[in-house]
Amino acid sequence: MRIHVRHRTVYRYDTRIDYTIQLLRLCPRDHEGQSVLGWDLRVPGRKEPLPVSEDGFGNIVHVHTVNAAHDETAIEIEGEVETSDTHGVVRGGEERLPPAFFLRPTTMTARDAAIEDLAKGAVAGASDDVERLHRLMDEVRRRIAYAVGASDTTTTAKAALAKGEGVCQDHAHAFIAAAQSLGYPARYVSGYLWTGDNAEPYQAGHAWAEAYVEGLGWVGFDPANGVSPSDAYVRTAVGQDYQTAAPVRGLRRGLASEDLHVEVRIAAIASQQ
Repeated sequence: MRIHVRHRTVYRYDTRIDYTIQLLRLCPRDHEGQSVLGWDLRVPGRKEPLPVSEDGFGNIVHVHTVNAAHDETAIEIEGEVETSDTHGVVRGGEERLPPAFFLRPTTMTARDAAIEDLAKGAVAGASDDVERLHRLMDEVRRRIAYAVGASDTTTTAKAALAKGEGVCQDHAHAFIAAAQSLGYPARYVSGYLWTGDNAEPYQAGHAWAEAYVEGLGWVGFDPANGVSPSDAYVRTAVGQDYQTAAPVRGLRRGLASEDLHVEVRIAAIASQQ
């Protein structure tokens, strides 16, 4: 499948501020099942290309700074990726760290007794690793109802499970915490998902998780939708949690209220398989 992505993010401030810096993890990389045909990241009004590097997870990271008085900043992306369905298995990616690194919990993926009980109950009677992780994905989805506005970017896995509501970010964090409690390395993935409607605009990208399975490698699980990622997914960044794989993170200097507007349009162009 060929997937075309258009993504525009605009930050507006009620008073002018004098400095902004943002780290952008918005560019996908090639791996088995995903080939980047073209990808353009731009800042309207800026002539020079943004500085680019790679972080410790192997993600492509651009740095956007505005060192002058401003009341708006925007980021635009347009690109195409050719995908094929690998049933969630990720091979040939940029791997900088051993799987065992992703057994380490973070503040957002720290577990408590409720998460450990969820994990143990979900996998009881399962015969192999893949079945255990699919059962775990289904249980996270059952226990955390999808509800826009029920959480924010600081919500932890423990808090989302206790509330019983959240969004894809919370599903991913809860799955990671539960999988790690069972001894599976697990990590956070950010990217895009085509849901079958070329005309439908989205208000954000998507997030899911990956767990490491001996003999298979990294395998994706999307508790928000109850499936392993298919050729409808575009994978852009990985990390331990949202904080380390967020599409955009930044700081600003100045007293102002912020209004964020995001529009993402994803279309399937044609099958090349």
